[in-house]
Amino acid sequence: MSISPNVPTPQESYHYESTGTPRWIAVLFGVVIAALALLGVAGYTTQTRLSQDLAKQQDQNKILTAQLDQANSRIADLKSQMEIASQKVGLTQAEIAQAKSRAEAIRKEQQTSDQRLTSQIGQVQKESEEKIGAVATEVGGAKKDIEATKNDLEATKGRLERSMGDMNVMSGLIARNRDDLEELKRRGDRNYYEFTLQKSKTASRVGPIQVSLSKTDPKKSKYTITVIADDKTIEKKDRTSGEPVQFYMKGGARTALYEIVVFDVNKNQITGYLSAPKDSGSAAPTPAPAPAAATTTPTKP
Repeated sequence: MSISPNVPTPQESYHYESTGTPRWIAVLFGVVIAALALLGVAGYTTQTRLSQDLAKQQDQNKILTAQLDQANSRIADLKSQMEIASQKVGLTQAEIAQAKSRAEAIRKEQQTSDQRLTSQIGQVQKESEEKIGAVATEVGGAKKDIEATKNDLEATKGRLERSMGDMNVMSGLIARNRDDLEELKRRGDRNYYEFTLQKSKTASRVGPIQVSLSKTDPKKSKYTITVIADDKTIEKKDRTSGEPVQFYMKGGARTALYEIVVFDVNKNQITGYLSAPKDSGSAAPTPAPAPAAATTTPTKP
């Protein structure tokens, strides 16, 4: 039997069908199987984690249940204690009433004491005001006295003046009397030695020098004295009261100006002072014995 060339044989037909299946289908099938496997593993892992979380949650629930039981027990204890306290409060009502009564009595006593103290304070304040008024009056009087003294001092300061000395040197401030001299001492600019000299041939010590009075003329307020300083004898003849009688003398490390001012000339007697610089040294000639009639008063401020 002859076979038609257009009809395929069974082997050719099988080969044709086999070669006709697409390869991507097989790949897709493999991917699906792998995905299913991964999903299975993930599901198992999730289930295991959920089981562990559930077990932990159950343990926590047990702990919370135990704590709740303890809290309920404590609440029961507190309730019991509150009932006991309520009973005690009922028993102490009488004591509370007694305490209130005592507090009211204390309050009244305190009020009475406050009134008494207020009265005493008012009395003390009145007495204090009276005393303060008296003191104020005394202070006012003292203030007037101080003001008067201040005015006197201002007047004294106004009287103090400078003058040209017998050596044509401008003097320091000159005192015309003892009040002026006290003001100079208060100023403390120089050392001042007050003296009263009687007429004598023998010199008297006045501060760091020696002075002798040989002549006086009360009518003209003139006098003559002899000054012994630095082993030198200086005669000051016919000087006038209030005139600075000047001479130089070694005072410490330098030569300084000294001044004698007489503000009172009487018969055979003069009164005045010696003005010496602050840094004047103690070196002075040995004084001659002073006569009994001579009086000197060395004074430093």
